[in-house]
Amino acid sequence: MRVGAGLSADPDVSLATANACTQAQASLGGERPSLVVVFYSLHHRDQGHRIASVIRRMLNPVHVIGCSAESVVGGGTELERTPGLSILAACMPGVTFTPFTEADLPPPDDANETAIAAAVGMTDQWRATLLLADPFSVPMIRLLPALNRAKGSLGGVVVGGMASAGKAAGMNSLILDERLKRSGAVGISLSGPVRVDTVLSQGCRPFGPNLVVTRAKGNLIFELGGQSAIDAVQAAVNTLDAKQRKGLSDGLFMGVAINASKPRLGRDDFLIRNVMGVRPQEGAIAVGDIVPVGATIRLHARDATTAREDLALLMDLQKLYDRPRGVLLITCNGRGERLFHERHTDARAVAKAFATPMGGESLAKGGMPFDSEPLVPLAGFFAAGEIGPIGGECFLHGQAACAVMLREV
Repeated sequence: MRVGAGLSADPDVSLATANACTQAQASLGGERPSLVVVFYSLHHRDQGHRIASVIRRMLNPVHVIGCSAESVVGGGTELERTPGLSILAACMPGVTFTPFTEADLPPPDDANETAIAAAVGMTDQWRATLLLADPFSVPMIRLLPALNRAKGSLGGVVVGGMASAGKAAGMNSLILDERLKRSGAVGISLSGPVRVDTVLSQGCRPFGPNLVVTRAKGNLIFELGGQSAIDAVQAAVNTLDAKQRKGLSDGLFMGVAINASKPRLGRDDFLIRNVMGVRPQEGAIAVGDIVPVGATIRLHARDATTAREDLALLMDLQKLYDRPRGVLLITCNGRGERLFHERHTDARAVAKAFATPMGGESLAKGGMPFDSEPLVPLAGFFAAGEIGPIGGECFLHGQAACAVMLREV
């Protein structure tokens, strides 16, 4: 397997695409890439046809998939809210690809699980599906559960994210092979001799006790542990010191336990959801998801230190395995400089895990010193929602960073 990556900040879309292709091409040894993944900033979102044309002319890939984004990532660099285009090109001998759009899928209900699996390419050789979608036109609350049911006990993963270059319907763009779309979803599944590993860091710090939802309707929670939801939340907030309470100005979140029957619930056992608001007259809180009666929840706070340490720890564990040939990084558009007050934090955490640091005095200096070994090829984007697995199932996340490692088998 050969993988190359390229990143360009050129404001001219043709030059940016050509520059990124040239960088990626240098690692391919003259081989035709099986797959090219491309992410491009909102400055280029109306030029998807030109991006795809340059990629086909210069790299001649078998398949190409991509989407528009608020910001893009390449190597150890995050180009936030500035022109940017990032490419990952992979030559993957023996791997079978199944491209699809939302129009290729039957309605996402229980009766269509087998048909959905067939349309997506979920066979016993299925390893992963990359799914990119427009947040204004795809009901992910129905699609992702359907994909989870369709995959059943198969060992593959669904990863990806929501295009983030627009704030209204029709403002994003999606690329799949010869098709350019302004709505819907595009996806491609990988089957055969490739190993796909994922790391998902939600980057929020828990506080307060575990609580059981005792009365709820839709996305409104009226009671937690038999008391008013607002009172229960206030009691948990009161356990924080003044500095921690001030940190809640960045947002309050709720972790919903994926499997509440576990004897001990840890970091990977909660699905983080936004607390959207309150209804004081009813003592209720509104959450960015449907939380059923009987669910176990715990409050969480957005926290830069936790987010930084959590991703670094998870990436350190990846050092136990072979260096990946390439990496995709899908990070929340609420992270980056908005969360860390500096750029490149997530990209550098992933890149650093697979780079050899220089010895001696350079280790004591700031920045990211590396020896002559190149960074692992990496491309990614800042998403309006991140798709990644927790507890064996895929979910749509917020505030998360998801790294997808491509390894040889």
